[in-house]
Amino acid sequence: MRLSVVIVTYNSRGDIDRCLASLRQHGSSSVHEIVVVDNHSPDGTAAAVRARWPSVPVIDVGANVGFARANNIGVRQTTSDLVLFLNPDTEVRTGAIDALVDALGTRPDAAAVGPRLLDAHGHPELSFGSMIGPLAELRQKFLVRGNDRGWPPVTAHVRRLTGAPREVDWVSGACLLVRRADAEAAGLFDERYFMYAEDVDFCAAIRARGKKVLFVPAAEIVHFRGKSGASARGATAAAYRSSQVAFYEKHRPAWAPILRAYLKLRGLLPDNPGGLPGRS
Repeated sequence: MRLSVVIVTYNSRGDIDRCLASLRQHGSSSVHEIVVVDNHSPDGTAAAVRARWPSVPVIDVGANVGFARANNIGVRQTTSDLVLFLNPDTEVRTGAIDALVDALGTRPDAAAVGPRLLDAHGHPELSFGSMIGPLAELRQKFLVRGNDRGWPPVTAHVRRLTGAPREVDWVSGACLLVRRADAEAAGLFDERYFMYAEDVDFCAAIRARGKKVLFVPAAEIVHFRGKSGASARGATAAAYRSSQVAFYEKHRPAWAPILRAYLKLRGLLPDNPGGLPGRS
């Protein structure tokens, strides 16, 4: 089956070369096309890709339209049976894409699959989880933060969790392979999410149609996290809160007023809660 890779960039000039080089070096014969969708990066990402990778099409959407909408634009510009959503701050390891493709090939009941993500030091990240809800979200945050800070009991637990293949509720959009037919049937990414939670929502839409989401540790991708967001922490936090409220209003409506009240009390309620943040 042919595969299209969609990479959404924003101020990714320092990462994209490594990502594209790894795709060329360690990619798969299944890879038919690679498309970069740039959210009008001020750092000249689009121009840099065009200069260094002339064979890779670059779509400059003219504004920062967010992760979900930019991915949808990329999908609509491709034609392959499979679509791989890949962050620019990743590095593909040998055999990773083949392992993802093989997983879907052996599981006709599955529509999407994610790899084992490793940080820059080779430590596994918790890149999957249960459907977001108050308790699941607290547990996920505790494990992610504990793992990031190197707490031995947490890192050992995350290593165990990420060591075995399993069916999950969602996998990270940093690297997510999906059948095009299932992605389109699910409505692609919900563009209410500017950044964050769109991958959880997308996987929920896939599962609502009776299809499975898989985590496959045999596929390993290195994830150099958060460099584009590090220069705009306030905007990133606001985007996260807006997506969080939008997610709860859509999937956990009974909890949404409680979340809004909690965020308002802490002075964290976004200006446009539940909707799209302002776009630059």
